[in-house]
This record gives sequence, structure tokens and C-alpha cells, in this order.
Amino acid sequence: MITIIDYKSGNLKSISNGFKKIGCDVEITSSIEKIADSDYLVLPGVGAFGSAMENLEEFKKVIHEHVDDDKPFLGVCLGQQVLMDSSEESPDVDGLKLFEGHACYLPEGLKIPHMGWNKLDVVKKCPILEGVDKEYFYFVHSYHVVPDNDEIIAGTCDYGIDVVAALSRNNLFSTQFHPEKSGVAGLKILKNFVNLEL
Repeated sequence: MITIIDYKSGNLKSISNGFKKIGCDVEITSSIEKIADSDYLVLPGVGAFGSAMENLEEFKKVIHEHVDDDKPFLGVCLGQQVLMDSSEESPDVDGLKLFEGHACYLPEGLKIPHMGWNKLDVVKKCPILEGVDKEYFYFVHSYHVVPDNDEIIAGTCDYGIDVVAALSRNNLFSTQFHPEKSGVAGLKILKNFVNLEL
């Protein structure tokens, strides 16, 4: 079962439909008990960092326990940014601190938000990115993550700068782009995620 965390900050229907297209059972829930029992957790996200973290407060412990148990976890869009230590969008708010680093506003001179299709460059071996190098994915964001350690960067895209498009460490993964809105290549990522060994 794929469990999508309902914390009132995500495009839940869209990501749910993506998994259904590849034949997976999906549950959208805010139940701590169901989340704790889940094998595969997904954290989508749209909106502001601060309000997202406020809504995630009650889920912090169960998310950390899932990741500590090395069970597959996928953050998408804002769901990638909240995995960091903090964000310039809400400087006084702590993130989930699952990846070391920060979310920063895209540099001046770039069209913001970054919205549209960009080519993914896979920069390290990553099981959810198998078979999608140089494919195009759909982005919508104004902030980008800047990890303290480049070794967790799994994919980038060129948007005037190298934007971190995907992060990975063990069974913890995230994407800045929306796989569920990225056609066949995006569905491939979701398939790779659900095919991870437990």
C-alpha cells in the first residue's frame, strides 16, 4: 500500500492518480496509526514552507521513524523543501531536518516561478531515477534546495543555474519536479519507487 500523508498542504488527488495509473493501491490519510504501518510514504506539497511545517507538526515523529527504519519515502515539490533544515521563505521555521541544507529563493534575473518542462540530468546512481536520464519533467517552484553535502544530489536541471531536481540517501528520496504531472517518464519514477525492496 502506498500511503500519502494528508497534511492539508498537498495536491493529493494528482499524486494519488499517478500511482493509480501504474496499478497501485493508494491511501490518502492523516491517521498517525496508518502512516506508522505504511511501507511506502509519500509527502507531496504545494504552498508556503511555514504553513506546511505548521501542518506537519503532528507528523514529524512518525515521518522520522519511517525514515530511520529505512522504509521508502518520497517527497515531492514543497515536499522536497520541507525535508531540509530550513527555508528562506520562512527563516524562523525549522524543516524536518532529514536532509542537511536549506531551501533558497531562485536567483534574481531568472523568471520566477520556474514553471514548465526541463531536462533531468541524473548525476548519481539512484534507484528511482533508473531509466529517466535526459527525460523532461514538469516543474513549478520559486525556491530550490541547496544541500550542505553534494553527495545527496541525485539529479539536476539547467535553469540558468543547476537546480537540484532530486535528492536521495538510502531509501529517502525527493524530487523538485512533479512526477505525477510528467507523463511516461514521471510514471516510470513512481514505478521505480514502488518497486524498491522493503
